[in-house]
Amino acid sequence: MNSDTDREQIIGLAELHAGYTLKEAIDEAKRCLNCKNPLCVQGCPIEHKIPEWINQLSKGNIGGAMELINEKSNLPAICGRVCPHEKQCEGHCILNKKGNPVRVGKLERFIADFDSEMGLSKERLKAKTRGKVAVIGSGPAGLTVAGDLARDGFNVVVFEGQKEPGGVLLYGIPEYRLPNDITRREVKKIETLGVTFRNNCIVGESITVDAMFEEEGFDAVFIGSGTSVPQSLNIEGGNLFGVSQSAYFLRMVSLFASGDIDRAEVPLRVGDKVAIIGAGNVAMDAARTALRMGAESVTIVYRKKEEDMPALRSEYLEAKAEGVQFLLEAATKEFVGKEIKGNSILSGLKVDTADGEIVLPVDRIFLAVGSKPANRIVSTSLGIDVDERGYITTKEHPYGMTSRRGVFAGGDVVHTPQTVVLAMREAKRVASGISQYVDAVKLLGV
Repeated sequence: MNSDTDREQIIGLAELHAGYTLKEAIDEAKRCLNCKNPLCVQGCPIEHKIPEWINQLSKGNIGGAMELINEKSNLPAICGRVCPHEKQCEGHCILNKKGNPVRVGKLERFIADFDSEMGLSKERLKAKTRGKVAVIGSGPAGLTVAGDLARDGFNVVVFEGQKEPGGVLLYGIPEYRLPNDITRREVKKIETLGVTFRNNCIVGESITVDAMFEEEGFDAVFIGSGTSVPQSLNIEGGNLFGVSQSAYFLRMVSLFASGDIDRAEVPLRVGDKVAIIGAGNVAMDAARTALRMGAESVTIVYRKKEEDMPALRSEYLEAKAEGVQFLLEAATKEFVGKEIKGNSILSGLKVDTADGEIVLPVDRIFLAVGSKPANRIVSTSLGIDVDERGYITTKEHPYGMTSRRGVFAGGDVVHTPQTVVLAMREAKRVASGISQYVDAVKLLGV
């Protein structure tokens, strides 16, 4: 690329939806009815004190609003952008019956952004004397556990395999939905709580869970490594050049956006015809990102009906508005290739439709059919059980502990892949379980 401007023009670094101004935010906050039985709280997985902090905002007390938000969330600027508000807080808002709920997500985003820009919040930090905890992975679950435990007086070290923390927030969500600078800012806030990050440290290679206990003296270990292994389709042509994973494509675009790799390393050329297999939020992200990277056309191929799509309705509608095409009730049968100078290159996608079998001419296919946990951590550690699909099994008491004493797990590595806020909800419960466990061990001296 010749300049940063060229990079921004190609990948559309600008955030898609603008945030509120101060006046807009206060005016929107004043719409809140401050219900006696707030349904918005019931719809929030982490039970945010929504009416309370909206009330503070309506009076212009942004610092007070931020203090209330910090009681429940370590990642408000992120949740305000990527949470499925239409299904959660806003979907439950009493004003949603008239189709005009209070825009809780945009208000949370405004408060978090304003607080960071103005430097309002100054938290009182506890001495890190309660125990030492290792956190593996710095996605939503890992950052939540790290933040909660640091606030409660634990010395927390986060082990991250990439060169900088953020996990799926940094490498899996496109810039138009969640700018990388916002993720970096939220990570920095976690760091100011006293959390240490060890980057470029792959657990299972650079260090093992056993070594964390035996050599580094950790009292507990939390595994929040997510589902880093994308699933594939066992059909003919899967190894053709031009067939790859949506997660890999999104990660490479993120690296390009950060200036870490050249444009030629992104697996999509300007003018390519692209097909995406799957219809979840990752598929929508990949499709919309492909258009921003210069694809001539993008078609999402899904075997079920529109109402069966796992993606948010808003993501689907925005993808359509941007020009993404949809081929529904179409079963993928084969990736068709052709020989060019001795190499097998993707040339088409064969699908079964209600009108019979067709072949779409395509240059790139990105798979978005789910993911599963890697086994690197478990296979290099003693006594951590997994189920038949490779997900770590955990206990209710103390919450989140695995079959190995002192090792906890949460987020997508335990449950099937979910949203950011659902991973946070579980992580908060696990953080509480870790606190109880470490306290009990120190008290009993066992």
